Amino acid sequence: MSETRRKLTTILSADVQDYTRLMRADEEGTLATLKRHRDQMGRLIEAREGRVVNTWGDGLIAEFPSVVEALRTAIDVQNELAGCNATCPADQQMLFRIGINLGDVIAEGDDLYGDGVNVAARLQASAPAGGIVISNTVYDQVRNKVAVGFDFLGQLEVKNIDGGIASYAVRIGTTDARPAVGGTGFGRPTGGAAPETSSLAASATAASGAMAAAKRGSLPVLAVIAAGLVALNLLTWDGVLWSIWPLLGLGILWGLAWLKQNPWLDRGIGILALAGLVLLAINLLTWRGVFWSVWPLLAFAVIGGIRWVIRARRSARP
Repeated sequence: MSETRRKLTTILSADVQDYTRLMRADEEGTLATLKRHRDQMGRLIEAREGRVVNTWGDGLIAEFPSVVEALRTAIDVQNELAGCNATCPADQQMLFRIGINLGDVIAEGDDLYGDGVNVAARLQASAPAGGIVISNTVYDQVRNKVAVGFDFLGQLEVKNIDGGIASYAVRIGTTDARPAVGGTGFGRPTGGAAPETSSLAASATAASGAMAAAKRGSLPVLAVIAAGLVALNLLTWDGVLWSIWPLLGLGILWGLAWLKQNPWLDRGIGILALAGLVLLAINLLTWRGVFWSVWPLLAFAVIGGIRWVIRARRSARP
């Protein structure tokens, strides 16, 4: 009998999305692709001092002494497999889902058991095809050490764990499709309302709709709201182009929504660029002969450059 002991370790769980469908369509080709991808994964796991604990069917369990290296391995795996899948038709691509958990497990020989493993498997089952989902214990260790973004997914129900566990999706260059948002229109003010009153009401209504649209990542809705504000300003024209300020706010929401839909761009650098554009716009719209925005723009450029260099070094780290 092997000695049984407990230990704290990082568990990586992976499986293939729609594996049954792929096998039904082409058993031999699917098995050959699975073996090839597993070999790639095994090489990447060993390169970061991890080990493959077990494989079954289309699944794989690995452990790492380092939480950071486990996440870096998962990112490397998804990026490398994405390159392999790029040359395949969509219905023949083999996409893996990965879950990572840091937890206490029971070790017996080379095998691992316990809630720590079960949680990793549950996280993997909740991940999108080609994606990575991590537990809050992993997030707490990696959030300031790996140059990727994270989206909070809420509490994930797990057997034997009351209240579930907090989970996070890792942004590695793919996004899920989001439902479209219904259109929004604006009516012309009635009852002889003053232009200032109607403009404030329109701005408040636009802000409310724009925030909802931005949360859903619906850029077309923001464009409709912007067009509605311009039309209302022109129809109630009193010599003041008041719509320029709510339009600037919509532009900020538009930029944030665009950043959310394009996670391949570093979120920090993207926000610095957006802030710089906003300051430049304010400087020009309130022009008094002084180009004051040049100094914060210079500071943003320096900070963005430093962040880019740090991220490039981390990505190049073996």
